[in-house]
Amino acid sequence: MEKLQAEIVALQIQIDALREERATLTPVTLSESDDSLQDVVKVLRQQARENPQLAAEIKGIDDAIAALEAKLRQRKGQLQRLPPRVQRALQEEQLEIARNKAKIHAQRINDIAAELAAELHDLKACADELSPLYWQVYYKPFITGFKTISVPYVRSDGEVWTIVNRIV
Repeated sequence: MEKLQAEIVALQIQIDALREERATLTPVTLSESDDSLQDVVKVLRQQARENPQLAAEIKGIDDAIAALEAKLRQRKGQLQRLPPRVQRALQEEQLEIARNKAKIHAQRINDIAAELAAELHDLKACADELSPLYWQVYYKPFITGFKTISVPYVRSDGEVWTIVNRIV
């Protein structure tokens, strides 16, 4: 079961990599006026005639993508034929992996928010120190808006996660 799931992920990664490679190789330059299918085909054929080696490479990549997609459909079919109890266990495992990944990102957001809040407090201290002199010289405030500054904070009640803005 885990082997099948790992193979599905590996196939998807390979397909995505091939699609990216194909996108970098595809020299399609269609204008907005090329809206008919025949015009698109004509332009693609012309480009293939101009560079047959590139056209052959693109064709090879397309064939590889098609073969990998067929294999991917086969593996997903095998996965769907598993008993519902096993499918449920797979889904729960995927959710746990995703939840752990989300926890890491949420903790990073909270750490960065804490750093940002500390920097804002330091900036406010500088502004409080500078402001009287700044008023005397320029007749306007040095920095404004400290009452409405907020930073994101991710919290969870165990099941539902919420992003809130904490006023600094």
